[in-house]
Amino acid sequence: MALLIHFALTQPAVVGALNGTAPQPVTNLEFTRALARALQRPAVVPVPAFALQILLGESSVLVLDGQKVLPKKALARGFQFQYPEIDRALAQILAS
Repeated sequence: MALLIHFALTQPAVVGALNGTAPQPVTNLEFTRALARALQRPAVVPVPAFALQILLGESSVLVLDGQKVLPKKALARGFQFQYPEIDRALAQILAS
């Protein structure tokens, strides 16, 4: 994220807001499975949707359905993501 902010501040072609999201978004299920792979552990049993709806109320929509936001503008302006895929990103995070 810091690299994207630096890019936005130093590139004259960047005007306005940028989406600070990965170029290959994943669902919560895909993230859970990727994290389990990275930790070499089994993926836990998913939380039932109704439990999240009770716990989070209207905010559960973001967890259950998500929002597909892509960094189109950043990519169009030439920004290169260091870890565009979830598996590589998690491997780097867990190696630190």
